[in-house]
Formats: sequence, structure tokens, C-alpha cells
Amino acid sequence: MIYNDFKGLKLSALGMGCMRFPCLDGDNNKVDVEMTKRMVAYAIEQGINYFDTAWIYHGGKSECVIGDILSEYPRESFYLADKFPGFEPYMMENPKELFETQLERCRVDYFDFYLFHNVCENNIDGFLDEKNGVFKYLVEQKRAGRIKHLGFSTHGSLSTIKRFLDVCGDELEFCQIQINWLDWKRQNAKAKVELVASYGIPVWVMEPVRGGRIAKLEPEYEARLKALRPDATIPEWAFRFLQSIPEVTMTLSGMSNFEQLRENIATYERTDELTEDEMAVLFEIADAMIAKASIPCTSCRYCTDHCVQSLDIPRLIELYNERVYSSTGFLAALGLDAPDESKHPSACIGCRACEQVCPQGIKISEMMRDFSNRLSKEE
Repeated sequence: MIYNDFKGLKLSALGMGCMRFPCLDGDNNKVDVEMTKRMVAYAIEQGINYFDTAWIYHGGKSECVIGDILSEYPRESFYLADKFPGFEPYMMENPKELFETQLERCRVDYFDFYLFHNVCENNIDGFLDEKNGVFKYLVEQKRAGRIKHLGFSTHGSLSTIKRFLDVCGDELEFCQIQINWLDWKRQNAKAKVELVASYGIPVWVMEPVRGGRIAKLEPEYEARLKALRPDATIPEWAFRFLQSIPEVTMTLSGMSNFEQLRENIATYERTDELTEDEMAVLFEIADAMIAKASIPCTSCRYCTDHCVQSLDIPRLIELYNERVYSSTGFLAALGLDAPDESKHPSACIGCRACEQVCPQGIKISEMMRDFSNRLSKEE
């Protein structure tokens, strides 16, 4: 196992994410505890020492499961990361209660790493609101030694990340971002890495294979990669890409079975960075994949000038592309998690005024209708 230095600690370069444990009967809320216990034992035996959980993972079961399993190991033998769940107003208003509950669930007296969970446009005000006192409380726990290292995860925009760093940056020690070769441009991951690095903060990676989306590719794309590295698996390309980014200290992978676990651990027996030519091929494949699946909006905003409902159409198209392309509607739902439904795709009245001025000829009204239908089925 490769190890990276972080403030005097030796962290396994590959961490075990606790969002995708093996489950029973295909039910995400029913963790296969015995299989998970075996996988954690193997991970520790092979050198993984970092485990990442959160309040909402597996319907609230993840913290308890990993807490019970790790309680069988010496506390100093592993690093446990958890996150403050700022998804609902009551959470923001009760930081002490939630934090104490998390410690109890995880059966620990302190967290080695603790994060503000998914700082984004919809919750940043709540995190920063002094009346809620979330930031103040977590800093107090850090001072008291109940949080050893404080950071944040984010799916937010560059401006949101910068705003959070400008206010809280002096206390933040690491940042967890969705990074993979597909999202390097698609979700502006490259710019996010550069922004965070400019504040002197190292990067943690989530979704390295995009929930499995880039663990298997279309034959034509796989053939191009096999021609360059005949012995490399497709998931291995994703991890080698991340090894080629110097700012990355920790890469988290939510491994659902032993095969994934063994393969990923084998990958992290060594560092093998991609060449410039190999990176170029990956980005060519990414561009082709995105072009096939995405509505080609250029954000010229002609449409918004003509929308009688004052909808932010380019942003809605961005969220729609994300929903269509991803295996879940997670980010799309987060992006629309706002009380003002007059700004949702369901507010579109189908007048087509926007379509009359769209240079790309996008059938915006049809997109809005399909987006609304997809969201309604997920409620």
C-alpha cells in the first residue's frame, strides 16, 4: 500500500468509503454486515487505514456498522472520518446533538477527520449563519481534541467554494472533491483543485470511478486504452489518473464487493502516473462520451432574456445533463433543493419563447417536461 504524508500522519493513499457497502436483497438500507466485516478486515490487513462515513449513508446505518466493526481494532490503528449533515434546517440548529449522536453511533471518543458535508449553494448560508453556530461549534470540538482535523466536502460551484474558504479557510485542513477523468472538465474539477490548492489545502477525492460509470466503457473506448496499457483494467486507469494529480493526498473508493476491493488495493501497491499522451487520450474519450449524452448548451443566456417565468435555463440544463448522465439524481436533486418551486423545471409553461432564440436549436420545453417527470418519479 502506498502512503501519503499529512501533518505527520501516514495515510493510506486509498481510503475505504462507507457509502457503498454490500447490501442484502438489493436494499441500500440493509447492509450485509458479515460481508462488510470481512472486507474491512481484508482492507486493514492490506494496509488501508482510512475509513469515511456520513450521517446519511445507507439510510443512517453506515456510521453504526463501521463503528461496530472498527471497535474490534485498536483505536490508534485506523483513521475515521465523518461529516456534519447540513441537509435540513433542524440539523443546522442542533450541531451539538448531531455530533454527539455521531460519536455514539461510531463508538469513538473523537474523529480523526471531520467534514462539513457537501458545502453547496443550498446550505452554505446555514453553515455560516452565526445563529446556528455550526462553524463555531465544530471549531470548539477541534480545539477540544474531539476533531483532530477539520475539512469539508463539496459539489458546489467555484464561487461557493471560494466564499466558504474565505470565511473558514484558516480552520480548514483538507477538501474533498468529486474528481475523475470524466469530470475534470465536465464538473470543472480541475479549476476546483487549483482553487483549493491556492489556499494551501490538500485534496481528498470522492467518486474516482463516478459511481462505476467509468469502471466499464464502450468497446471502442476500452480498445483505445488497452492499446496503450494492455495489462491495465479500466478502473485502474481512473486511479492512475488521480495518481497523476500532485495535489491529491487521499482517494476514497466505495467498494461493494471483494473483487473491487482486491483490484483497487492491487492498483495502490505502486504509483504509476499517466503520460501526457495517455492523459490526452482519456480527455478525448471524455469529450466524446459527454457529447453523446449531453444537451449542447453554451450558456449564451439568450433563452433567459425571453423566459416569461424567469427560469435559469442554462443551470437547469446543466442539472438535467447531470441527471441523465449519472446513475442517480443526487446532484440534480441537490441543485433543486430550494423552497421556491417557481424556479424548478415544472414551472415551465411550454410557451417555447426560449426556443425561438436558442442558437443551438435545443428543444428546451421538451427537456423541462422530461426533467420534471424524472424528478417526480424520484420523490
